[in-house]
Amino acid sequence: MAAKETPHPPRLFLIRHGNTDWSDSGEHTGCTDIPLNTSGEAHARLLGTRLSGERFSRIFVSPLIRVRRTCQLVGFADRAEVTPDLTEWNYGSYEGRMTIDVHRERPEWYLYRDGAPGGESPEQVAARADRFIESVRPIDGDVAAFSSAQIIRMIVARWLGLPPLGARYFYTETASVGILGYEHNRSQPVVRLWDDVGTLDKNV
Repeated sequence: MAAKETPHPPRLFLIRHGNTDWSDSGEHTGCTDIPLNTSGEAHARLLGTRLSGERFSRIFVSPLIRVRRTCQLVGFADRAEVTPDLTEWNYGSYEGRMTIDVHRERPEWYLYRDGAPGGESPEQVAARADRFIESVRPIDGDVAAFSSAQIIRMIVARWLGLPPLGARYFYTETASVGILGYEHNRSQPVVRLWDDVGTLDKNV
C-alpha cells in the first residue's frame, strides 16, 4: 500500500511591494502614502504570474496604498485583509530623508538599534511583528502577507526568535518574495526562501 502523502507544514509568504519613486531614490518611506511608479506596477504584475499557482488560506495586506496596489495587481485584492500591524516602520522626523543625510547629523545612527526620533523604536516594531506572527501561526495552510521592507525584515527576525537588531541581516528587495516555514513542526521555524525576485527585469 502506498504511503499517504503528508502535506507540507504551513508557510508564510512575505511579499514586498513594487518600487516607488522614493524606494528608487533611497528616501526613507514609512507611513507616507505614495503610489507605485511605472516600474513598480510592472513588477507587481510579474509577481502575479509568479504567485498564480499558489493557494493561500488567508491573505493579509498593509493599509498603505503602494502595498494594496501591489496586492491588487497580483490578483488577490478581493481576498486580502487589511492589517495595520503590517504597516511600514514609522520613521518620524527621518521620513523622506536618506541615510547618508541622517549620518551627517548622527554618524552612528542605525535604525535597527536606535529607531527613529518621533517615530517607532525597534521594540515597538518588533511588538507589531510578534502580534502578526501570533495571529497567523494557528492558521492551517499557506498564508500571504503583502508589506514593506523594514517590517518584513522584523517579521523574519522575530519568526526565528532573534532580537530586533537581528532584522538587519535580512535585506529585502522591492517586488521580492520570502517564505518562512518550519523544518518538521511548528516548534522549528526556518527560512525556506529569501529575497527572491525570480526573473524580474529591474530595468522595466
